[in-house]
Amino acid sequence: MAEKEVKSSSSPKFELLPEKWDMESIIEHVIIHYRFIFVMFLLPVSLVYDLYFYTRSKIVFAMSSAPTKHKEKVANIQKQVREYQTNGEGKGMCTARPGWQTISPQNMEYKNKMYPININLVDILEINPDRRTVQCEPLVTMGQLTATLDHLGWTIPIVPELDDLTIGGLVMGTGIETSSHRFGLFQHICKSYELVLADGSVVECSPYTDPELFYSVPWSYGTLGFLTSVEIEIIPSRRFVRLDYTPVYSLEQMVETFEREVERSDSANFVECLVYSREKAVVMTGNLVDCCEPGKLNEIGKWYKPWFFKHVQGFFETGPRTEYIPLRQYYHRHSRSIFWELQDIIPFGNNVVFRYLFGWLVPPKVSLLKLTQGKTLKRLYETKHMIQDMLVPLPDLKASIELFHREVEIYPIWLCPFRLSAQAGMLSSPSNRDEMFVDVGVYGVPKTDRFEAEKTTRKIEEFVRNVSGFQMMYADSYMTRDEFRAMFDHTLYDRVREKLGCKGNFPEVYDKVNKKARSG
Repeated sequence: MAEKEVKSSSSPKFELLPEKWDMESIIEHVIIHYRFIFVMFLLPVSLVYDLYFYTRSKIVFAMSSAPTKHKEKVANIQKQVREYQTNGEGKGMCTARPGWQTISPQNMEYKNKMYPININLVDILEINPDRRTVQCEPLVTMGQLTATLDHLGWTIPIVPELDDLTIGGLVMGTGIETSSHRFGLFQHICKSYELVLADGSVVECSPYTDPELFYSVPWSYGTLGFLTSVEIEIIPSRRFVRLDYTPVYSLEQMVETFEREVERSDSANFVECLVYSREKAVVMTGNLVDCCEPGKLNEIGKWYKPWFFKHVQGFFETGPRTEYIPLRQYYHRHSRSIFWELQDIIPFGNNVVFRYLFGWLVPPKVSLLKLTQGKTLKRLYETKHMIQDMLVPLPDLKASIELFHREVEIYPIWLCPFRLSAQAGMLSSPSNRDEMFVDVGVYGVPKTDRFEAEKTTRKIEEFVRNVSGFQMMYADSYMTRDEFRAMFDHTLYDRVREKLGCKGNFPEVYDKVNKKARSG
């Protein structure tokens, strides 16, 4: 029964032929129902792309050349910024990284109107066991970082899920994972930042050397300066995650079980919930361990294994279970299926035959999918698809699930708790003390007839503002400037922008993240 619920509420029903035979209808039909044929050609391209950067990062790290080259690369950024001051004509600066390379569903059209600064900062600079830190350049990815640290017996306290997420994006935007109820958001494990400012100078900031700048950087989206390196906390790793699965069969039981696990004084290292319908979910709690019980090892990251969300769904039939998953495979458990988005792109991708023959090629690069989507598919994604992460106080979880069920009826829904610290910055605790929030992640095709992209999203944004929550900035935002400033605390941000002379050199955050700025 659960299998049918997920299929009916996540991917469009396959239709062999289009309803109409005009050219636009035919193109739209092929893109929706046969795109997997085109994506199959992207899979080997994605593999070559990954192998190149994996090999390069290994060689650079082994030769220890990154720290010296880093200074040269930062000097080149400084040179470009100073050239802008002479030749930029007040356009405002942004990175030259193409919009299709970002994880955001949009292509960042605002970049076409701004002065591009080339930033080629892709290396891990130093791992310092004594200080328990790792220093990275901003384009280092989660997959690259965890692969490097894991072999040395280290990890970072928060490992946001997808392999291609970058350090810079997680700092300037945000990052979250199932350990966030203990450690907070990605910004809360960062020790210091290095930036090139609007005048071309280089500064380092930490909570002790320049707290105003340090707390302004997260969520600033590159509007205070160009991030050139980040110092991040590391902790000793363990071999496995002992993962306990608890299926629940009502909304009340779901919320009660999830809240209980999050708020326990001896809470697990990891807490997560996948919601498969309004009444059915699986709550997962995980703990780091060094050994595994016989017969309970599940190497879920292997190419032939079922997609993780499909695997979890099976516990409605079997009841509660315990498994042991290798640590790095746990960190990237949703990567192979891009959470559950890949089932809409390759409908048979979880088929056992496909997994064994082609699973090692999955997933296709999100950036390549964006680059090749074309105008028709882009329009369809904008009008018939939703990707949102809304961060709401834990007491408002039940109302949030009911709202998403009523307005979009997209399943699964990802629930990830996090602790919001009482610190200055764009994300400020409404009570001025540490509070527990939850990320409600909704990704897929709406199944309600009432769905209208702008109208529905604005209704959800209004709900989130009313409960003093936040919207992740990578997603489509239809808020007005005043509504955006009501959601995010600009007090410190405005003061730091004035102090650093950002006006005329960098746009405000709103001018980079609102829907119009991104889609043109």
